[in-house]
Amino acid sequence: MTPADAVDVAFAAQPREGFLPPQQRPHAALDRPLPIGWGQTNSQPTTVANMLRLLQVAPGMRVLDVGAGSGWTTALLAHLVGPRGQVHGVERVPELVRFGADNLAATGQPWARIVAAEPGVFGLPALAPFDRILVSAEADALPQGLLDQLADGGLMVIPVGGTMQRVQRRGADIDVSEHGEYRFVPLL
Repeated sequence: MTPADAVDVAFAAQPREGFLPPQQRPHAALDRPLPIGWGQTNSQPTTVANMLRLLQVAPGMRVLDVGAGSGWTTALLAHLVGPRGQVHGVERVPELVRFGADNLAATGQPWARIVAAEPGVFGLPALAPFDRILVSAEADALPQGLLDQLADGGLMVIPVGGTMQRVQRRGADIDVSEHGEYRFVPLL
């Protein structure tokens, strides 16, 4: 199965509506961001699919999901890595940590979890390195703290200054490619 096919299968297995507040569920099929409360959104499905395809997640990988929000991307990543992998979602909004963790728990994928982000710390440095890092919030520049958590050969997909970037670590070298313009809430 190609990475693109795997993403399509993950989308079918983890429908967006299960990760939305009740008042937004009738809009789940719309290809646009939807509000989930606390000034945050559930990202547009085509954006999420594009990011996951760029990330090229494979079974058994260890993945960091920064800005887990409603838990949808964490659940999609968990489907992609399967039970031999691990997905660690982090979220800075306490109410969304609970909402996202509850939504994720309902998917029956115990190899994935969502925890509260530590103030002033990007990601989960104590659990690094990660094979893949997905960032669903926009940075002004590539955060060194996240680059430091990327395994050798690992990939990170992150919006930086309005442009989606795919970052690959090769030893001490970092290769960056750009993949279109996107808008996200700010990475704080």
